[in-house]
Amino acid sequence: MASESANSVLGPVDQRLVAALQCDGRITAERAAEALGLGAATVRRRLHALTADGTVRVVVSPVARPRNGGSAGALFLRIRVLRGKLDPIVAALAARPDIPFVDVTTSGDEIFAVARTEPGSRDRLVFRQLPSTRAVTALESATILHVFRLTSEWRHQVLTAPERAALAPGGPLPEAAPSGPYGVDADPLEEALIEALAPDARLTAAALAARTGHPESTVRRRLARMSAEGRLVTQVVVDPRRLGLPIEAKFLLQVAPDHLAAAGRALAGHPSVHGAFATSGPSNLHAAGYFADLAALYRFLSHDLVGLGITHVETAIVSHAAKRTP
Repeated sequence: MASESANSVLGPVDQRLVAALQCDGRITAERAAEALGLGAATVRRRLHALTADGTVRVVVSPVARPRNGGSAGALFLRIRVLRGKLDPIVAALAARPDIPFVDVTTSGDEIFAVARTEPGSRDRLVFRQLPSTRAVTALESATILHVFRLTSEWRHQVLTAPERAALAPGGPLPEAAPSGPYGVDADPLEEALIEALAPDARLTAAALAARTGHPESTVRRRLARMSAEGRLVTQVVVDPRRLGLPIEAKFLLQVAPDHLAAAGRALAGHPSVHGAFATSGPSNLHAAGYFADLAALYRFLSHDLVGLGITHVETAIVSHAAKRTP
């Protein structure tokens, strides 16, 4: 029974609250209740239940969108392994700090991973370690050239446009505090706040003040400024199966150069797509999406990709997300 409960689809109210947190990870129960037309006590109770048992985590995203969509340095890896050798290779990759994402596909012998690396470098993992591993039968790597959509930017489509607008962080920037050790421009303060918020972005200003040793009023001003200026990006970590989206697929697309930018933007705006990147290699556009069922995935392939200048598409369905670093 516990296992069934852990894998069951969340109810409509809980799904709307997840979507509200995606709009503003630090939103108060009172503001969420007002925007969604719910009782504040209900929202407070449901938010506590969702976060207390780990169903939903709100964290500070360590990867913000690079300036102008450029890449900070990462490789997509596609690794094929011998049958029966999948688990040890997956475990070894997941244990590496430079590998934030590891997915296993339904083929049973294929791994997709992302490796952080210096742009243009001769990465040791790609050039030496994986090729010398006997269990690895094939290895493809592609450099991320441009970011169209990050997972932290994906939104569960259960809210109306007015509700999303009401939930979005907003308002004028707070006035700067007087200069000094607690001024809003103090880098050590921002670093301390990010470190404290990394595992739980919903910590109160009072708790952050206690942890960082700064006055609560200063912490509130600084948080407001960081959020308004895009330096405090939160991400909601939740199993998409709990949102009624049990199918995840990877797409390796070939697009004519004169259609690449438009195709990337179109994918980034699609409600199912949680990642879209221009890359090097024969598949110059990579994407990933969540779907309610195989019929929805088929509609995406047969209808939504039409007219984007895509000349070839390869689809891989994810069977297991071995590692997902927010």
